[in-house]
Amino acid sequence: MSKKKFKTEVNQLLHLIIHSLYSHPEIFLRELISNASDALDTLKYLTLTDDSFKNIEFDPRIDVTFGDEEQRIVTLSQTDKKKKVITVADNGIGMNEADLEKNLGTIARSGTRDFLKSLTGDAKKDSNLIGQFGVGFYSSFMVAERVEVVSKKAGEEQAFKWISDGKGNFDIEEGVRSRNGTTVTLYLTESGEEFANHFTIEAIVKKYSNHISFPIFLNYYEEKTEGAKTVKEKKERQVNAASAMWKLPKSELKEEDYNDFYRSITHDTEDPLHSIHTQAEGKIEYTTLFFIPKKAPIDLYWADYQPGVKLYIKRVFITDDEKELLPRYLRFIRGVIDSEDLPLNISREMLQKNSILTKIRNDSVKKILSEVASLKKDREQYNSFYEEFGRPLKEGVYQDLNNQETLLELLQFKSTKSEGYTSFSEYKERMKKDQKVIYYITGENEKTLRSSPLLEAWQKRDIEVLIMDDDIDEIVIPAVGKYKEIELKSLNRSDALDDMKSQADKEQEKKIAPLVKRIKEILKDEVKDVRASTRLSDSPSCIVADEKDPTIQLQHILKSMGQMEVPEVKPILEINPSHKIVKKLEKTEDKALFEDIARLLFEQALLMEGVQPKDTPSFVQRLNRTLERSL
Repeated sequence: MSKKKFKTEVNQLLHLIIHSLYSHPEIFLRELISNASDALDTLKYLTLTDDSFKNIEFDPRIDVTFGDEEQRIVTLSQTDKKKKVITVADNGIGMNEADLEKNLGTIARSGTRDFLKSLTGDAKKDSNLIGQFGVGFYSSFMVAERVEVVSKKAGEEQAFKWISDGKGNFDIEEGVRSRNGTTVTLYLTESGEEFANHFTIEAIVKKYSNHISFPIFLNYYEEKTEGAKTVKEKKERQVNAASAMWKLPKSELKEEDYNDFYRSITHDTEDPLHSIHTQAEGKIEYTTLFFIPKKAPIDLYWADYQPGVKLYIKRVFITDDEKELLPRYLRFIRGVIDSEDLPLNISREMLQKNSILTKIRNDSVKKILSEVASLKKDREQYNSFYEEFGRPLKEGVYQDLNNQETLLELLQFKSTKSEGYTSFSEYKERMKKDQKVIYYITGENEKTLRSSPLLEAWQKRDIEVLIMDDDIDEIVIPAVGKYKEIELKSLNRSDALDDMKSQADKEQEKKIAPLVKRIKEILKDEVKDVRASTRLSDSPSCIVADEKDPTIQLQHILKSMGQMEVPEVKPILEINPSHKIVKKLEKTEDKALFEDIARLLFEQALLMEGVQPKDTPSFVQRLNRTLERSL
């Protein structure tokens, strides 16, 4: 026997799983059945594509057995007599000793440490986490005080047994199994015994695993009376539909069927927001069944996110780890692609370059975006979708030029003229007759933007401005440039009002030029330029970016993305010639006071943009000196 310890992080995760992570203990059975299905999928694929496996008998099935020790098919040790147990067995690919240690001694391949850090707040109650982090097997310890796994790998002679109580150690020893496959035995805790009856097990299987494509048999014993004796008769019956549900005609399927299948492949406890079922015939034959979840997966913004689409060829599972099946920005989509035309032994390299799969991908993207657009018929539903997945759609606008126009129609923003969200098309309908530009303002949060001095000129002219408070807007919208030939112009830039300048504005600029020159001399190391502003009415100053320079917000984004070499680009300070402070400053002969006020005009403009002055102590001292003079 080989005794091994779980890694420290695994111990922490096991404790979380058992005591606080999942609020639905029944999912342990869903996870064990899903693992068994994966093992059968793997062996099915190998028997069709690998000569060394073609002689292996393949009659796939999953068996769930429950009861007391003496009622079970799998023999237990004498010390566990009458302990309530459940077994889940398959005749799939199986595991050898190395596989058992690798697969059952390590948790969360996407990074256990990151996983543990992510478990905060409501996430600890989200049972959807199991499927995303590869920890499904360990959900067994929610209902079992000990778990045994006996497995024999296809093509090998020796079976092995893995044993653990989930408290820090596991043992691996030689075992006995007549054929390839895996049997998982759960020795139930007192609270876990509620699952040891065929009504409960059948209900769980139908709820989560009805469309697993292999038959699931329930094995149990029924007592019956024969004369004066009571005897136990073994019962066996299939309890799932075991169909490739996506291949069934849509006319034969109900919403409940789609919801059940979605839950079986995603491990989500909620129904999907929307399902998209396509069966294409012609030169290329394929079936796709896609789902839009109600909630974004926790790894949506991780570099190593888990793809949500499974690829089948003629109903044979090929992969669920191919990120090229759909564009990255649609990584929240869950579902199945099944092709009739691809070869079963296609390699990953061939997949990425295959013209058939490219055609399926392109058609699927158009269909998905069309269905997303249809959600707008129910604005409340679409807003709910957009809260979860609006940001990935913006990524698509930047990445997918072929579908950019369609994606632009799906985007929504807050606005100075409407409650809730509005779209580009809705803004266009409300534009003034002589207005030729769609205006927007970007920044860190909606509240700050709505009080920004940059809005004053547009508010005065009663012109609508889109409020863009998502940092990705700083990258996406300038790259787009136009919506249906209408220019998109940022208020954060110096040229935003160029098309609105009057002759009076130009004369005001000339009049205040001497003051601008004095301020520029003081701030020459901190600003790119100082200008008289035509956009301000109530505020004395603001900062903007030069037409071709990155805004302050964009500089912050690039630095947060690890672009540490981003050169600092100085902003432009605009001052309001009509403001009382500026008019009094123009007449000030006290050089020290003039410098303090000039710097405060710049620093308060920075603060309004959410930027802290570089030298906070000096800023406070200047502010105190100015307050003292005013009293």
